[in-house]
Amino acid sequence: MKPAIRKRPTLVILTTILLTLASALSWADIEKARLDAIASDLQTRVDEGMLSGVVALIAQDGKILMDQTFGYQNVEDKVPMAKDTIFRIFSMTKPITGTALMMLYDEGKFQLDDPLEKHLPALAGMTVFVSESDDGSMNTEPAEHPMTIRELLSHTGGLLYTPPLSRGPVAEAYSAAGINDLPNYTLAESIPALGDIPLGYQPGSQWVYSISVDVQGYLVEVLSGQSFDQFLQERIFDPLGMTDTSFFVTEDKASRFARQYFPADGSLRRVDNGSFLKKPKFFSGGGGLTSTASDYMKFAQMHLNGGELNGVRILSEEAVQIMRSNQLPDAVANISGLYPGNVFGVDFAIVDEPEKYNGAPRGTHWWWGIAGSWFWIDPVENIVVVGMIQNSNTRYSLEVHAAVRAALYQ
Repeated sequence: MKPAIRKRPTLVILTTILLTLASALSWADIEKARLDAIASDLQTRVDEGMLSGVVALIAQDGKILMDQTFGYQNVEDKVPMAKDTIFRIFSMTKPITGTALMMLYDEGKFQLDDPLEKHLPALAGMTVFVSESDDGSMNTEPAEHPMTIRELLSHTGGLLYTPPLSRGPVAEAYSAAGINDLPNYTLAESIPALGDIPLGYQPGSQWVYSISVDVQGYLVEVLSGQSFDQFLQERIFDPLGMTDTSFFVTEDKASRFARQYFPADGSLRRVDNGSFLKKPKFFSGGGGLTSTASDYMKFAQMHLNGGELNGVRILSEEAVQIMRSNQLPDAVANISGLYPGNVFGVDFAIVDEPEKYNGAPRGTHWWWGIAGSWFWIDPVENIVVVGMIQNSNTRYSLEVHAAVRAALYQ
């Protein structure tokens, strides 16, 4: 005889279904309220003359929940912001560069703890800046150990930035060597000159935002045998369908290129200078790309998915996990400063203390560009946020980012 099957009462089943639906509807209502709050905040900033315009994209579980535009891409001619408007993303280039390099890690081209000089011999034997003499020469000391690739990837290798992001004789020497001189020097012509310039501090002792990612771009060229722009196009942009991401905006797309502004006293002053409209010689891995919100969403969603998008794998899951894990040396607790509660992985900041960062979950990884564009990837709630603006008031841009985080999480 078969054992009797105990049937659940119909009323209990119906009650369970109704409670589940009620919970789902309640969560959906909360989500809509948060999205509405974000939209209201962004529109207010445009109305107040603090932002020219915005494109905001938010996805959860791969589903687009918000895809809105606000204001203008061209204030003077009243050209509305559009979903395919192209932006200078500046340092949002960095995670793309790190991804390119980690693709070569997947191919066994290097190990994270390799000395950088193993692959870039021109950077062997670098010394460390100590002080400047009266005659302007630099006093140095030996490096305690050669910079490693892991340190290069986490801004802890001893490098600084070019002026005005860094000051002093080392930064000035970078400029003199043509580092970040987009029109006049290639990566191959300028990056090896770093071997003759001292490091700014002992490798592994500090986190200092730096030209490290431009060096990463050159390392991609050396390890792959391709120019950096060609590698990105063939290995990342084409496979992901990032059709509007490039180191310059072609003539046929120039009408979609947003202008950049500085807000002051309720008005906007245009500050862009016509750059990014022709192909540069220096392909800046640290800040050279232009893109759209939808293109960058594809890149970020690929990372959230563990390295693949729409059946196309870009990175191994191991490489993705390395990029979103803390790579800071023991001597460096966090990156502090403007980014409380964050540590650093491979070209991503990573939230370590949510209470210090508007409640963004631990493990959320993110970055932004100097013209205000920003994004984050939240692997806890499976959320990707991409915000595109062209605003030269950096403090105000950080305020915008924090307001969107707070609206979503607090």
